[in-house]
Amino acid sequence: MKNPYDILELKEGSSLEEIKQAYRTLARKYHPDQYGNNPLKDLAEDKMRELNEAYEHLTKNSQTSSSHSNSSYNSNNASYNDIRMSIQRGNYAFAEQQLNNMTDHNAEWNFLMGVININKGWYDAAYNYMNTACRLDPFNKEYTNTFKSINRRNNSYRSPYRRSYGNNDECCDLCCKLWCADSLCECCGGDLISCC
Repeated sequence: MKNPYDILELKEGSSLEEIKQAYRTLARKYHPDQYGNNPLKDLAEDKMRELNEAYEHLTKNSQTSSSHSNSSYNSNNASYNDIRMSIQRGNYAFAEQQLNNMTDHNAEWNFLMGVININKGWYDAAYNYMNTACRLDPFNKEYTNTFKSINRRNNSYRSPYRRSYGNNDECCDLCCKLWCADSLCECCGGDLISCC
């Protein structure tokens, strides 16, 4: 993979503010949502993924040191790519084991743990991991879109239970409707409920 400074079109040793500004400018330029059904959308998604990885790497390293180690960047990136491939193949146990062996629990780590938990059906744990990933990297659209999807799924999963158990009038309303329907059927010579 290319040098993160080259990806963000910066000189090595650029300040954190310059990195953020370059990322915002390029993210607006290459964001896939603005391409709609255009064939360039796939290229834009690849470019955005590359921008996100470069931004994450540079901002993480600027907090710990001003130097840049290209070899450590490539090894972390390769590890995450291997884990993503394992997830795509459905090998969640292996992917989770690889993540558990890592010591740096950055945004990508939390995102991948969230994806694994989604696929296991553990939505509460997935929600927590995705929330952390979005807090650590709020500009990553992949993370935020997945987090929004989990929120919609959780809300639609929980809301029917709140409605049906939240109000006892529904049970009475159903009984009244059945009684009325039975009375109407009896007036016409039929019988909806034979016991009454």
